[in-house]
Amino acid sequence: MSGKGTFQPDSDVHITYEDQQKINKFARLNAKWEDLKDEVKSKENLEEACDEIALFDDDEKIPYLVGEVFIYQNKETTDQCLEEAKRNTENEISDLKSQIGKLRDMMDDLKSHLYGKFGSHINL
Repeated sequence: MSGKGTFQPDSDVHITYEDQQKINKFARLNAKWEDLKDEVKSKENLEEACDEIALFDDDEKIPYLVGEVFIYQNKETTDQCLEEAKRNTENEISDLKSQIGKLRDMMDDLKSHLYGKFGSHINL
């Protein structure tokens, strides 16, 4: 019986302890990679905040989060705070992207080894 979608074990594929360790390492690296990508995305939202502030009137009080409380300040002060936060965030984003690149390189090495050994029997 060769039904589509039916699992048919392949006796030619043998997973060693070392192979399983590499698969596990790839999974951990992939999870970390996804977390770092999400962190970069959330930090890039600061750009949107700066764009939104431009729509406010100069004399309007703007809520600005400091710690766990909002303070109300004028547009000029808020612009200054956002510019400083933007500079700090740009450095953080640069560091995160560097980490993402290193993780990607490690994952590519593991992926090439695992696909070389298991071919289409593995999906990474």
